[in-house]
Amino acid sequence: MGRYHTGRELRRVQSGEMPADWKPMITIGPGVAEIRIHAENEYRIIYIAKFEEAIYVLHGFTKKSQQTPKRDLDLAAKRYKELQNERAKK
Repeated sequence: MGRYHTGRELRRVQSGEMPADWKPMITIGPGVAEIRIHAENEYRIIYIAKFEEAIYVLHGFTKKSQQTPKRDLDLAAKRYKELQNERAKK
C-alpha cells in the first residue's frame, strides 16, 4: 500500500501539482521537500523538484517515531550535496 501512495504522490509532483501532504525541508537545502504518506505505516519521501530535467528522490523511509531520525536527515543532506556537486560538473 505504501508504494502505491508513494507513486501517486510522486506522479502529482511530476504533473506540477503539490503532494497531498508535504512540508519544506529547508534544513536540508533550498527547494527540498518531504512528502508525508499516512497509510498502514507512516512513510516519508524527501525530494527536490526544482530542476527542469528531473525530480530527485533523496531518501525514502518508514517513519517509526514522532521525530525524524537524524540519520535519515543526514543521509538526505549528503545526497543533496552529492547532487549539487554532480550538477556543478556539467
